[in-house]
Amino acid sequence: MDLLHEIIQKARVLNQRIVLPEGTEERTIQAADQVIDQGIARVILIGSRDDIMKEAKRFNLTHLDKATIVDPDKHDKMDHYINLMVELRKHKGLTKDEASKLIRDPLYLGTLMIKNGDADGEVSGAIHATGDVLRPAFHYIKTLPGISVVSGAFIMILKDKEFGNDGLMIFADCAVHPDPNERELAEIAVATAKTTRAIAGFEPRIAMLSFSTKGSAKHELVDKVVNATRIAKEMDPSLKIEGEFQADAAIIEKIGKQKAPGSEIAGHANVLIFPDLDAGNIAYKLVQRLAHAEAIGPILQGMAAPINDLSRGCSVSDIVHLIAITANQAGNK
Repeated sequence: MDLLHEIIQKARVLNQRIVLPEGTEERTIQAADQVIDQGIARVILIGSRDDIMKEAKRFNLTHLDKATIVDPDKHDKMDHYINLMVELRKHKGLTKDEASKLIRDPLYLGTLMIKNGDADGEVSGAIHATGDVLRPAFHYIKTLPGISVVSGAFIMILKDKEFGNDGLMIFADCAVHPDPNERELAEIAVATAKTTRAIAGFEPRIAMLSFSTKGSAKHELVDKVVNATRIAKEMDPSLKIEGEFQADAAIIEKIGKQKAPGSEIAGHANVLIFPDLDAGNIAYKLVQRLAHAEAIGPILQGMAAPINDLSRGCSVSDIVHLIAITANQAGNK
């Protein structure tokens, strides 16, 4: 059984409510139809019922009558959500008139549904920029206790099974935060450990990456990784985490033994935490293309409830898979 199949199987058992704010977008409703047909999640579509059913007819979709459809312009809980928005943002001066306009934005509506307990997670971004998807989440969902930063992890499925956990590795942050400080880098490591357990299903062995291994170079950038490793251990003493490591020392046993003798992680890492977004984004794309690895993600992590962002070039299957991942995150929250 491959990882994606396992994720889908877990999602079926968890039976989470996933809201799709882009409810009239053609790839989204095709994915929603498949998700309902396969029993992956309970789907909530935001949009006009007439528009959604028109698209369903156009694509010959037969399962959308089982979705919950919420019209952003007229629904039973509009006043309740408006009042909730004002209460949560009154310190920022949000007025009822402003909230009345915002709640008609499907991205805000989806977020308020989660905040009010009417949905468990959200998948969006097929036609919206990442900033537009995350802004309502930052305002109303916020981050997990002890976490101040949102980051993006990729599950890397490698053809060479000698690496990671039988060919599975997690890379972070490859998608969100350009230049984390040492505290934020530690938070990214802790959040990625949670993602690894919840989604990939194995115990993380985390390598904090650098251009130095265990003091082989001296620089403030190395100090950032060393300090981040220490902070992460303080945040979660149960973590198997070490650093700083060069990439080869982290993943190749022979080199790990040479450069970091006695290390439990060196040569055996299955989670790689990159020092900044430059390194992380470049690395995952190089591995994806040169090693012909499958890259699943980004999986957004650090939010108090799972809200995931699609690429605007996503396929229907990409959306289906991200809905299943989001359901796993919600069920293991």
